[in-house]
Amino acid sequence: MLGMLVIGITSSKKNKNADDYFLGGRNLGGWVAALSAQASDMSGWLLMGLPGAVYALGTNQAWIAIGLFIGTVCNWLFIAGRLRRYTIRAGNSMTIPEYLSNRFGDSKNVLKAISAIVIVVFFLVYTASAFAAGGKLFSSVTSLKYHQALTLGAIVILAYTFFGGFIAVCKTDFVQGTLMLVGILAVPITAVMVMGAGQVVPNLMESIKADGLTASATQFLNIFYDGDKPISVINILSQLAWGLGYCGMPHILVRFMAIRDEKELGKSKKVAIVWVLLSLVVACIIGVVGRAYLDASVLAESSCENVYIEMIKKLFTQDFKLPFIGGILLCGILAAIMSTADSQLLVSSSSVAKDLFKGVFFKDLSDKTVLLISRIVVLLVAVLAYIIAWNPDSSIMALVSDAWAGLGSAFGPCILLSLYWKRINLPGAAAGMISGGATVIIWDYVKCMTLDGVKVTPATYTGLYSLLVGFAVSLVCIVIVSLITPKVNDDILQAFEDVNSGAVK
Repeated sequence: MLGMLVIGITSSKKNKNADDYFLGGRNLGGWVAALSAQASDMSGWLLMGLPGAVYALGTNQAWIAIGLFIGTVCNWLFIAGRLRRYTIRAGNSMTIPEYLSNRFGDSKNVLKAISAIVIVVFFLVYTASAFAAGGKLFSSVTSLKYHQALTLGAIVILAYTFFGGFIAVCKTDFVQGTLMLVGILAVPITAVMVMGAGQVVPNLMESIKADGLTASATQFLNIFYDGDKPISVINILSQLAWGLGYCGMPHILVRFMAIRDEKELGKSKKVAIVWVLLSLVVACIIGVVGRAYLDASVLAESSCENVYIEMIKKLFTQDFKLPFIGGILLCGILAAIMSTADSQLLVSSSSVAKDLFKGVFFKDLSDKTVLLISRIVVLLVAVLAYIIAWNPDSSIMALVSDAWAGLGSAFGPCILLSLYWKRINLPGAAAGMISGGATVIIWDYVKCMTLDGVKVTPATYTGLYSLLVGFAVSLVCIVIVSLITPKVNDDILQAFEDVNSGAVK
């Protein structure tokens, strides 16, 4: 934590203007861009949420990892380079809302206002998931109670984001991404060595029986089974749909915009894809190995997300007397938490300060004032996320799921079509963003259907993930509204053709 604070304070000296604070002067190297993009994406849910889901429900939860891997590959192949080029062509845009506004010639700043609202609402929930993960981590390994641990983690994340801005966030993400990868590879391999490879399946069978699960060990390990029944098509589609979210994650997309030049993308692409493949595969393996390695009594149903933490504790305090090594590996979880929360705080602050205040209300604000407002917003968003995370029983996976769906549905189709379809226009983009975000809120929170005599949400009634529905609704709305409203002007078409041909310096 102290190391991350030092990076934040030293990086603050490099922030000469808002461009440096929000985008690092478009000067990220390939390795830093790759690990920063993926570390900011793979939050505490990678080391806590996903392994916990596999531990509790079986390898059928691996469809989420498959969807995310496909989404990562497509993001780097089809969006990264083109988005960087287009944001330069569209008035050297520093944020996603500014890019959308410039891309569509939005003189009234409608898209900036919509974008800022969407980002703040859903990033509040996303940041809360990271704070909750930090609270659970510290309360599990120290004598701190959950609320004390939550407070400590939130203060440190807030401090280095507040001082350092984008450069600090990316540098810390690079360190944290490396630490995450080392820990996630070392722990399951060591646990299998301790048990003996031949004991994994017998131990798994005992654990499943002790927990009273209906699945056999074979079914638990079969991604096509949900318990003792074949997994449904809806379940598979819902989990694969997580990959759609990548198109619309501002905290990931902004890394593409900040890369030094497109030549660095080739290096970044390879590093990021390998990092994600290893991380997702091993996160699922941790859930399985943890089920075999830990006694069934160690984790109650409400604490399944602590499986990785409990594995480290048992390995390095009982099987091996190496608590210092265990502490370093636990820092990998802290790294995952911090690397996402800082990115979300920064994107939220840039949306409000630069896109809403300067872009919509007060267009003559100086860079110094924008920086001041952005830091105030970082503080406010952190406080609100802290309040949301106050409940110690909150599920990291559920919080991430809601935020991921909202951002992916509101921004994903709009970003994708803005890069590849020249007919998309301002009314279409606005309709897509509003309909996508609203659909997720209705689908997840409005109890308008009846199941077994009880009012439930459409998500509960159908079992379909809101991101899949919201993305589809947004896509359809963009296409229909764009086709029934006037075409874009020649300047916007020329910008599209310049990006398409690569004629952007």
